[in-house]
Amino acid sequence: MPSFVELLLPEFDAEMAITRKVLMAVPEEKFGWRPHAKSFPMGRLAGHVAEISSWLTDTVQKGRLDLVQGNQPENTIFLPASHKQLMEKFDGWVKQSRSDLAATNDAALEQIWVMTWNGEEILRLLRRDTIRTWVLNHTIHHRGQLGVYLRLNDVKVPGVYGLSADDKQGR
Repeated sequence: MPSFVELLLPEFDAEMAITRKVLMAVPEEKFGWRPHAKSFPMGRLAGHVAEISSWLTDTVQKGRLDLVQGNQPENTIFLPASHKQLMEKFDGWVKQSRSDLAATNDAALEQIWVMTWNGEEILRLLRRDTIRTWVLNHTIHHRGQLGVYLRLNDVKVPGVYGLSADDKQGR
């Protein structure tokens, strides 16, 4: 029977390839656009989508993530200065995370991972559940938001799980 890691690697690869397509579609000139005052600007949302993949490395390598407002690591507040930087960071984080996932084992993923915010515990999960929820599902969620941002700006939305409406019109 395959290990959890062996089962997760192809899913990670597929989701990161889709995510890359969506990030490639983000126009740099729209980085400051936001649909609502309470929403992230497009550049920050794209940076968030890019940074989430790096959380797999943090999950596998560390037993916890202690966040302090005003003193957060780059991979929790990434605001790209350019589309080039967005893609370089994303590609680097994905490469490192995939390597770390491939190098770990199921026993390590059964260990607890904790996240705190300003000293208050907000998450306590098995590392495997952290990867599933806070890396993969979280990426998918915000990638969907980014697709809406693209649509609202008349930017061609790439297909995610099949063809998009834009792909179908282009046939």
